[in-house]
Amino acid sequence: MLRNFYAFSLKGLLLACLLAWAGAARAQTENDLLRDLEKQTTDSTKREAVAATFKGTHIINSQSVETPGEGTLAFLIQHRFGTINSGPYEFFGLDNAVLRLSFEYGVTDRLALGLGRSSQEKTFDGFVKYKALQQSTGAHPMPVSVTLFASSAITTLKFNQTANTTERSTASRLDYTYQVLLARKFSPSLSVQLMPTLIHRNYVALEGMQNDVYSIGAGLRQKLTKRLALTADYFYLLPGYVADNYRNALGVGVDIETGGHVFQLHLTNSSGMVEKFFVPQTTGNFFDGDIFFGFTVARNFTVKSRD
Repeated sequence: MLRNFYAFSLKGLLLACLLAWAGAARAQTENDLLRDLEKQTTDSTKREAVAATFKGTHIINSQSVETPGEGTLAFLIQHRFGTINSGPYEFFGLDNAVLRLSFEYGVTDRLALGLGRSSQEKTFDGFVKYKALQQSTGAHPMPVSVTLFASSAITTLKFNQTANTTERSTASRLDYTYQVLLARKFSPSLSVQLMPTLIHRNYVALEGMQNDVYSIGAGLRQKLTKRLALTADYFYLLPGYVADNYRNALGVGVDIETGGHVFQLHLTNSSGMVEKFFVPQTTGNFFDGDIFFGFTVARNFTVKSRD
């Protein structure tokens, strides 16, 4: 009988230990779940901006939603050689080139001003760029970034020095661009951008040509490694005279991050690097070899330190 009492006591003790262990484990699990819930609640109430949708202020031909940032001055060198299918006599396009130099300054993190000069038609251009919405996560997330872009360009070419042309007034030399840049960073590797675009030209050479040219652009960035990314952009011309007589601008390239600047290499069927050229005046057929090899180098300088 005593033996049975000890056996019963031992079983009771083991059962009590198991019940105590189960209770402690349950309490620990509940505490862990509570901490996770508190963390998630804290994270969900904190709004964070999505940074670096694109690494530069340009994709290839097009502007990106990015601005230089407050107090930052960006200096850009954009270079396009001739067409690859021009043959060995032109050294496959390397004997010819179009150059654009520009400065872009971040007045604030959202507002940027820019000024550039292109050798094509000796064109000066200036622009205003404002980031109206910033993609964010957390409380009340914003699914996309939206940047508004407006620019004007003036050609200073002396037209009366060209055969069968007459000098043009200042107003007739001006063209204007208006864009809404909508972008989303879907993952740390993939960003996509849409670009409804309007080009207004004060002067057209022939009756029936469009003063207003409408286009829908698209761009993307696919990150391949820590410092290397694939890029592309494309502009589809909406039906009209320009769409019937010109081609849609297409560009593909790579972004290479090297310390303080981004080095971009690309292939495109457009020689122009200003919207007034590559949206309504592209003539090259990309798939027939009318491809311009080019590069862009962007270097940032801190002009004003943040407070």
